[in-house]
Amino acid sequence: MMDARIKFRHLQTFLEVARQRSVGKAADALSITQPAVTRTIRELEEVLDVALFEKDGRGIRITHFGEVFLKHAGESLAAVQRGMASLAQARKSEGPPVRIGTLPTASATFMPDAVAQFLASGTGSAVTIVSGENRALLDSLRLGALDLVVGRLGAADLMTGLFFEPLYSEEVAIVVGASHPLLARKSFTLNELAPFTVLMPTRGSVIRPLVDRLLLTNGIAELPNTIETVSDSFGRAYIARHDAVWIISRGIVSNDIASGRFAELKIDMSETRGAVGLTTQAGVEPNAALSLMKQTIRDHVNARAGRF
Repeated sequence: MMDARIKFRHLQTFLEVARQRSVGKAADALSITQPAVTRTIRELEEVLDVALFEKDGRGIRITHFGEVFLKHAGESLAAVQRGMASLAQARKSEGPPVRIGTLPTASATFMPDAVAQFLASGTGSAVTIVSGENRALLDSLRLGALDLVVGRLGAADLMTGLFFEPLYSEEVAIVVGASHPLLARKSFTLNELAPFTVLMPTRGSVIRPLVDRLLLTNGIAELPNTIETVSDSFGRAYIARHDAVWIISRGIVSNDIASGRFAELKIDMSETRGAVGLTTQAGVEPNAALSLMKQTIRDHVNARAGRF
């Protein structure tokens, strides 16, 4: 039985502080003062009789007890938000909205056709597509702001309260423009990247640890000239105009490689292979619209088998 002293504002504030890992940022996101955030968290900790956060240098981090409570708090808030959304849609005689977070590799391949087929099914559900880094998308899913995330499996610390269904696996690719000087080499090693500008995934991206590990296993601690980006439009424009190198998920550039616009530098990238799939809140039964969307995505992935 829920303690009547726990209010909606307690859960909302707790989840925002957990997401932002900062009282100040949480206050800005909630449009309230920092003292109000601190007071609300202290009230919740008094009710639960545990510390939910602890100091970590100049910032804060969630405690073990906070992690335990996080999953259930997220489910509770998400249930309320789904209920409110369902009521709003019921007034309009429309299906429930479907809010999806996608990583660029999914957005560039199967998602456009999957969404088009879903809309053609006539559910009446509005679809929202949000792109971003994996951590931000999974945090939004946990907080109930998204219903589904389509992308790579997140690190263990990001998957609390979430369920991942694998669809396929994908490698990272190293690509260049069609006239890049490295293509004239009979053989290629990663050490030959040093003279060139290299577009790298950002440090918060899901594939960055895989790329760092690949470089380290090849004896490269750091590349001297890098640009960190997860923007596929910037990446395409930059390597089309300059003799640069782009390290990116292969699915994003598969069409560019097939058309001859870009070329892939041939080197064993198997250790960058990772699972791509559907992430949802654990223990939450999807509504009919979300179930249909998930099945539509599965169908389109299966139709593209062998092309990732």
